[in-house]
Amino acid sequence: MGMGAARGDQIVDNEQICEWIDSSDEWIRQRTGIRTRHRAAEDVSVVDLAHQAGAEAISAAGLDGSQIDAVLVSTVTHPYATPSAAADLAHRIGATPAAAFDISAACAGYCYAIAQADALVRSGLARHVLVVGVEKLSDFIDHHERSISFLLADGAGAAVVGPSETPGISPSVIGSDGDKWGAVSMDGSLLPLRDAVAEVRRTGDPSPLTAPERTLWPTLRQDGQTVFRWAVWEMAKVAKRTLDEAGVTAEDLVAFVPHQANMRIIDEMAKQLRLPEHVHVGRDIAEAGNSSAASIPLATHRLLQEHPELSGGLSLQIGFGAGLVYGAQVVRLP
Repeated sequence: MGMGAARGDQIVDNEQICEWIDSSDEWIRQRTGIRTRHRAAEDVSVVDLAHQAGAEAISAAGLDGSQIDAVLVSTVTHPYATPSAAADLAHRIGATPAAAFDISAACAGYCYAIAQADALVRSGLARHVLVVGVEKLSDFIDHHERSISFLLADGAGAAVVGPSETPGISPSVIGSDGDKWGAVSMDGSLLPLRDAVAEVRRTGDPSPLTAPERTLWPTLRQDGQTVFRWAVWEMAKVAKRTLDEAGVTAEDLVAFVPHQANMRIIDEMAKQLRLPEHVHVGRDIAEAGNSSAASIPLATHRLLQEHPELSGGLSLQIGFGAGLVYGAQVVRLP
């Protein structure tokens, strides 16, 4: 029914990234397609970003917070195991006593949440659901880590899902491949967070948590080749299956918005789907970087701003990431 967006207000270019890792602007562009990425200020929280995006989505849907019955937040960077970011967000937007819970599905989180929102509305448990994909990945970046840190960004994208006389969300295709569980992970150089904190408590010395090498503090890492091959070959199959589940073909689409993981992955998936020329492909990654659960709604929001004529058309969206997990559906754009 409406979408919203919030991007970190600090723009970090490749030259700045190369101050931390031994690389070059040319290498980063060739391998990922990224020129800049948005990151939020230190005093901006995950819920701050989610609130900005959520408020815009609710307004765009012609509603106010009191009309939201459920708040779903997909994130892996909320700094508290509990309480949830969703409960805080529900309070901020004036949705109390709406149901509220977080979803941990990394880069597939937004699509997982859309599937949940669809089910809540269809079952009658909720009439209007606010879905937010949000990350502040900069809080977990080891700037000297070479496998993933240079990709990552901060931001939030939101959508309001509500009742419709005609289907606006197709059956979702969601799944996982736990055999590759460690291909993208948040670790502390083989120490779980519990053990890292215990070590600091034992010694009384917090310096290992803030040292440049991040000896103990957990940070994101990935096996790039494993993730790349899996995303290119397996996710194209999932995208095709999603079209079949929706009962449509690539010709029926106006947009294709995959997770903004890597420009080469996006281009290869579009090629395998044999998308017609009229289908717009979301490529927000060049300027915005990889914002995990926020990337699909952010790319969709930007696409609608640049091409408002796409409103009402069908968009295939697919997220995939740590777990390894995936989720996809065809949605009718607001």
